[in-house]
Amino acid sequence: MIETNGQKTAVALGTFDGLHRGHLSVIDKAAAQKAAGLFPVLLLFSEHPLRYLTGNAPKELLAGGVREREIAKTGCTPYVVSFEKIHAMTPEEFFREILLKELNAGFVSCGFNYHFGRDGKGDTTVLASLCRQYGVTLSVSEEIDYDGQSVSSTRIRSAVADGDIRNANAMLGRRFSYDFEVVVGDRRGGKILGFPTINQFFPESFIVPKFGVYASMTYADGRWYPSMTNIGIRPTIGHSAPRSETCILGFSGDLYGKHPEVALIEYLRPEIRFDSLEALSAQMAKDAEHSREIFEKEGQI
Repeated sequence: MIETNGQKTAVALGTFDGLHRGHLSVIDKAAAQKAAGLFPVLLLFSEHPLRYLTGNAPKELLAGGVREREIAKTGCTPYVVSFEKIHAMTPEEFFREILLKELNAGFVSCGFNYHFGRDGKGDTTVLASLCRQYGVTLSVSEEIDYDGQSVSSTRIRSAVADGDIRNANAMLGRRFSYDFEVVVGDRRGGKILGFPTINQFFPESFIVPKFGVYASMTYADGRWYPSMTNIGIRPTIGHSAPRSETCILGFSGDLYGKHPEVALIEYLRPEIRFDSLEALSAQMAKDAEHSREIFEKEGQI
C-alpha cells in the first residue's frame, strides 16, 4: 500500500519504459491533479511485461540514477507492482484490486492505446466503462507525433542504435543520458593521447548507441561540462568490450567509482582506425573543439 494520508490518488497508467514525450503527456495529467487535492501516483512494473511474457525485454532507455531523477521530476510518487501478480487479472479485477483497493484512485490517466488485464483485453473503452461504474475520473491522452509518426520507445531505441541522437532526444523531450559507474581503463587517454577519459560500461539490458564519437555534456562536481564521448571498441587501440569513453573538457577531478551523468548531444563521426596514435590524438583535438562549440551553442541546461 502507498501512504497518501487518506487522499484519493491520481494514477498514471502505462509501461513508461522511456519516460518520453508521449509518456509525459499521460503523467503530467495525473501530476496536475495535485492542485485538486489528489495524490499523484506513477504506476510502474517491477519488470518489463515482455520479459515476463516472452523472456525478452526491449533494451532500456533509462537506468540507474538517471531513471530515478527523471521519475522524481514527474511530481508523481512511484508505485511498483509485480507484472506476474497482475497479468492474469481480468480488466475489472485489475481495476478493483489495484486501482481501487491498493491505490484508492479518484482519477486515472492513460494513453490512447493503453491496454490492460488478461491478454490485454482491456482498452480505453473498457477503462472508461469501469471508471463510470466506480465514480473515477478518466483522462485519455491523444497520440503525440514527431516527424509525422507516433512517438514511441521503439522509435527512440531505433534512433539511438542508428546514432540519430538528435531525433532520439527530440522524441524523449530531453537528452539521452546514462550515469554508469566510472571504472579504471587502460589510462592511455591522458598519458599517451593527451585526452584523459572516464570509462563506463553499458549493462547488457541497456541500449548501446551506434559506435562512434559524440558531442556530449557531462555532469560532474555539481555542474555540466562540455565533453566528447567515444562509444565502441576504439579500433586504433583495441578494446574487447564496447564501452563509453568520455573526455570531460576543462575538468581534472577523480571520478573513479562515481556515477557522473553523460548526455549525448550530436553524433560527430564513426569510429576510425588510425595509422598512428599521433593521428588519433590530432583527430581527438578536432573532435574536442567541435564538441565544445556545440556545447556552447546548445548544451546549457
